Amino acid sequence: MADDGYKVDMSKAQSISPKDESHRLYKRPGKETCPIIGIGASAGGLEAFKSLLENLPADTGMAFMFIQHMDPKHESMLKDILSRSTLMPVSEVMDNTVVEPDHVYVIQPGTELSASKEVISLELRENSARERMPIDTFFKSLVKCQGSRAVGVILSGTAFDGVQGLRDIKEAGGITFAQTPDSSKFDGMPLNAIVAGAVDFILSPKEIAINQAGISRFIVLSDRSIENEELFSNRAGELNEIFTLLRTASGINFADYKELTVKRRIVRRMVLHKIESLDGYVRFLLQNPEEITALYQEILISVTSFFRDPEVFENIIAQVFPDLFKDRPEYEPFRVWVPGCSTGEEAYSIAICVMEYLGDRAINMNIQIFATDVNEAVINKARMGIYPKSIEAAVSPERLKRFFVEMANGYQINKMVRDRCVFARHDMTKDPPFSRLDLISCRNVIIYLGRVLQKKIFPIFHFALKQKGVLLLGRSESVGEFADLFELIDKTNKVYKRKTAATPLIFKPYSSKYAAASLEPLEENAVRNLNSLIVPDIQMAADQVVLNRYAPAGVIINSDLQIIRFRGRTGAYLEPASGTPSLNILTMARDGLMLGLSKAINRAKKEAVPAREEGLRVFCNSGVISVNIEVVPIDFPHYKGRYYLVLFEEAGQRVVDGRKASLGEGEVQEPEKLQCEDNNINILQTVVMQFLDNCPKSIT
Repeated sequence: MADDGYKVDMSKAQSISPKDESHRLYKRPGKETCPIIGIGASAGGLEAFKSLLENLPADTGMAFMFIQHMDPKHESMLKDILSRSTLMPVSEVMDNTVVEPDHVYVIQPGTELSASKEVISLELRENSARERMPIDTFFKSLVKCQGSRAVGVILSGTAFDGVQGLRDIKEAGGITFAQTPDSSKFDGMPLNAIVAGAVDFILSPKEIAINQAGISRFIVLSDRSIENEELFSNRAGELNEIFTLLRTASGINFADYKELTVKRRIVRRMVLHKIESLDGYVRFLLQNPEEITALYQEILISVTSFFRDPEVFENIIAQVFPDLFKDRPEYEPFRVWVPGCSTGEEAYSIAICVMEYLGDRAINMNIQIFATDVNEAVINKARMGIYPKSIEAAVSPERLKRFFVEMANGYQINKMVRDRCVFARHDMTKDPPFSRLDLISCRNVIIYLGRVLQKKIFPIFHFALKQKGVLLLGRSESVGEFADLFELIDKTNKVYKRKTAATPLIFKPYSSKYAAASLEPLEENAVRNLNSLIVPDIQMAADQVVLNRYAPAGVIINSDLQIIRFRGRTGAYLEPASGTPSLNILTMARDGLMLGLSKAINRAKKEAVPAREEGLRVFCNSGVISVNIEVVPIDFPHYKGRYYLVLFEEAGQRVVDGRKASLGEGEVQEPEKLQCEDNNINILQTVVMQFLDNCPKSIT
């Protein structure tokens, strides 16, 4: 995940010893592996770069590429000016320049540069109305040829050039720097990069030089070296310990993620702290718990932007939407799921495209966009919908005016768009999936998952989509062995359509590490028998517990989440799902209810106390309603497992003497915990146990 930019505390980093080079992260760079440092600047950047050069040794083993915004109509004096600040040779880049270590290269006016291996290509700028981004262009090319060895620096300047390039470098595992705003003559470029979360080190030009000189002694192992286990050889114990620390802190088993990706992120953290051995990094994690969180966020890399790959969104509007909206009744909701939504740009981009396509029809169309992520931190940012000024580089002025509200330091998505998007923490690999979806956009997420997780994900997507639903993947992703479930309709933009096929039953509708030991899963016939055999006394006992406080609609479920009794009118909260009939409460939960319901059930199971979730936005036939739910565990000590009362209450109502009453104007509803009288609970437990004693052994 991209964080908000920070200055690493180098006092905690371990010193680098030249002895005992086995399993070391670093090695001395040579000409054949010459690292290229990309340095971008605009107004005021020349003074900053001169200061950086004055504090750099002349034998770092690296090449420095300086890209500054310049007027193409004026001759550049950069070469002569910078030559007075360093002993390294300084030259203007010509086309197909072979990069040499311990050299400084500068851009020519009116050109753009791109890196390819150790060769720099030069292109003349085209006369175009669109704004040129020479720093972004070079940084992105640097990522392609240097991968995790890429290093990007942003110095003084205005506007947003370089922000996306730094984010790409960070995503690839490279290292990023920005000049401190207070030391910058113009702080626009550094500040925009910092706010975008694209920066590892925020330092003065002198401090940047000192850090780069230290890094120059060693370079990060190439991707090939990581694949060949040069660092991780015979280090399975240390790697497993890292996985254990991460799982304890986050609840996520990163051992199931793509191994190479995880290793790259570990390597990157080691570089930032100048730690050269894996066992040294494990010790660092144990001594600095905040680093565990930082590594967790790093693995969940959150590099996204509005309308990323613009041609993909153009294709959605031109090719995908016409088919999805053809002959669609206005009352039928249009449903989208964006798993791995990060900070929300993808979900909001799709919402904007839908509203643009529908035009005036969008007012009456029920547009439901569910955006989920396992990272609670990015979900909170997505809900707010506040973004820095740098989005101007990706969002047109027309869209900014129509769909955003300008703020002092950025923009906020307007309420019309935010109301169409529901953000929630959700692990698509184990939490219940959404259903009856028209579109799933899961771009650049699958590439980070291991084979085991990928085999779970695609059947889940197939289950979640409607008959003609569309799956959108990233350009480096494919459905792989699940081509029997999805038809490729656009190879370039990776657009798939759901095939008519049986969904493989390789995932469970519900799974939780908190699930206590319980009854064996009931067969379908046994569930029906249980529902028909239940005696009136248990319903009466449940009524006593419920009516003691209020009389909402609800259901009784068992430990396997099967509904064994409906109570009251539950149609606003539960509905039969399409496909094979099921009484699983999560399968039947209406849109917007499932995640909060799952969370409450988990808590009730784990803590054996009533659990409450409030203010859930639930989509039903009458529109969107706000719902509170409570899950009340009913214990019976002589049996493995429990029953639970699941109670539904529309928000905005409170209980007065056992009756619902609307809140008066200005009143605030205080959360209330369900306090059940012990004698009522005991009555219910006794009846349940008597009931189970008389049940056939097949269901007990």
